[in-house]
Amino acid sequence: MTKTEVLNSFEKTGGMLRGHFILTSGRHSDTYMQCAKLFVDTLESEKICSALADKLQKYGATAVVSPAVGGILMGYEVARQLKVKNYFAEREGGAFALRRGFEIEKGTKVIVVEDVVTTGGSAKEVVALLQGMEIEVVCVASIVDRSGGKADFGVPYEALLTLEIVTHDPNDCSICRTGIPAVKPGSRGLK
Repeated sequence: MTKTEVLNSFEKTGGMLRGHFILTSGRHSDTYMQCAKLFVDTLESEKICSALADKLQKYGATAVVSPAVGGILMGYEVARQLKVKNYFAEREGGAFALRRGFEIEKGTKVIVVEDVVTTGGSAKEVVALLQGMEIEVVCVASIVDRSGGKADFGVPYEALLTLEIVTHDPNDCSICRTGIPAVKPGSRGLK
């Protein structure tokens, strides 16, 4: 898929939001890529995940692991497209863990998938969890890379769409100074 086609999918599904947002990283932005809205449209999300899966075939993974909550639907669809197993990590006591009886054998080749990466914090935590379990993380992948290519996971990183969307330190946010209230549409902190 081209950048324009991916952006069109976000526009079509209402997944590209404009306003004043608090990102999972804590930074502020006037643009938010709401993949949850993309996944309401099963045909559009299937096209997106299929295109990403095509980029990931070369890694030879046998499983996909995503951070909950935001990456669960995407992880499932990417794993389905790759015809591999699908798992997700959840926060337990503030840290990511494999729960629900999920077991992944040591040495398994895994791709960590996240819907949107800004700083990559959640994906980095999942990578560290898996590597600590002697699971081989062969790649991190996302639909959207908001880091502008700056995210570093210590393994290859693939994104379907790379955007350079301006983010602001919350202590020096030009949007805050306009008085527009900030909203936090992400899933971090859900219990």
